Amino acid sequence: QVQLVESGGGLVQAGGSLILSCAASGRTFSSYAIGWFRQAPGKEREFVAAISWTDSGTYYADSVKGRFTISRDNAKNTVYLQMSSLRTEETAVYSCAAGRSTYYRDGRQYSYWGQGTQVTVSS
Repeated sequence: QVQLVESGGGLVQAGGSLILSCAASGRTFSSYAIGWFRQAPGKEREFVAAISWTDSGTYYADSVKGRFTISRDNAKNTVYLQMSSLRTEETAVYSCAAGRSTYYRDGRQYSYWGQGTQVTVSS
């Protein structure tokens, strides 16, 4: 069992930056891929970024490439999502998830989810 807790969300102006954290419990954290997803009101959940458990390979949605960076610190059982040049349309609840599938972009492949953290980007 893995429990995930996100933090770091908040209100930021367009063009600004935020760093989200996903803290996990469980000694097997390093054997899980971690993905970040977001969901805006009235919209479907969408993939943002993921980091594999095998070689720490990273994967990004095209819309965030070059602006977001995902990283993990297995010693701290934490995954980070550094977000820069934020846009108003990226206002959403950001959630992290853990899973052992290699289909990183598919939220259905993740077994554990955090409660989410709100990110609001103002104009």
